[in-house]
Amino acid sequence: MATEGTGVSGLAARYATALFELADENKALDQTAQDLALLKQLMAESADLRRVVRSPLLSRSDQARAMDAVLAQVDVSGLVRQFVGLVARNRRLFALSGMIDGFLAELARRRGEQTARVVAARPLSQEQLDALTDALRRALGSKVSVDLRVDPSLIGGMVVKVGSRMIDSSVRTKLTKLKLAMKGVG
Repeated sequence: MATEGTGVSGLAARYATALFELADENKALDQTAQDLALLKQLMAESADLRRVVRSPLLSRSDQARAMDAVLAQVDVSGLVRQFVGLVARNRRLFALSGMIDGFLAELARRRGEQTARVVAARPLSQEQLDALTDALRRALGSKVSVDLRVDPSLIGGMVVKVGSRMIDSSVRTKLTKLKLAMKGVG
């Protein structure tokens, strides 16, 4: 699994590759991807879960038990639960987000998809998300999966990044450019 362009560290890439191969052998790629996306969302939304993942003060077994309890609550597959348990026992939970990104990037690559990282000033409706996905698909000429995040500091608009290309149509950037232009005039 290539890590170039994905921003995934060597450690995370190795774990992601191992999980990918296991999921592929078990014909559970879609379920695993769905479970990992859910876990990533949970980590993004819960400060407590992020503390469990990042805390060096918690023992391996405490981290493993906490993660298993969370994953059992949201009905994640056994493969993902076992994987996260192994990661916790190996004291590698700090790299879990990178492992998830690596898995999802490899799945997208094998399916011929590109991932568009979109940061919007406010949440997009399903209709807006579908329109954005369709526009990106037409512009790129391939399947596109959208990784959407919300950042109110953009004020308005969005930033779209696909590979090394970035389109920044945020109000924050436009105001910054205007400010710089006005300084040059004065």
